[in-house]
Amino acid sequence: MACFLVPVAEAIVTTIVEKALKSTEKKAAVKLNSADGTALEVSKTPFSAKLGWLNKLLWGGSALLAFEHVWHGEIVPFFPFLTAVKSGETGEMLAEMGSAGVIVTAVWVRMLAVSRFAEKKSLKSTADLLGGMQR
Repeated sequence: MACFLVPVAEAIVTTIVEKALKSTEKKAAVKLNSADGTALEVSKTPFSAKLGWLNKLLWGGSALLAFEHVWHGEIVPFFPFLTAVKSGETGEMLAEMGSAGVIVTAVWVRMLAVSRFAEKKSLKSTADLLGGMQR
């Protein structure tokens, strides 16, 4: 049907936001200092890079969905372009459109949670390894 349209629209918006964030974002780093004066800088993944993950998921998924719909004849090269509109299945089409982008974004939110956990664990283990450095 047309479930790829919502992820495409979301991908367009997030791509614009990612580009804007990249130009204004500063390098996120945590500086660890030890008692003997040595310092270590540990960088964090910037949010624009994490937004890039969402973009890749959305653009890739949209391309695959569009290809699948063309392959199955659900998208045609003449008006109204979507066979669901012609056959009166617009309710089902709208339900599919509402779920496609939401599922991908939910997966990305889980990726963010895992990433945050991994960054915190890495920072803690680095600090422990270097003998209790302080921020």
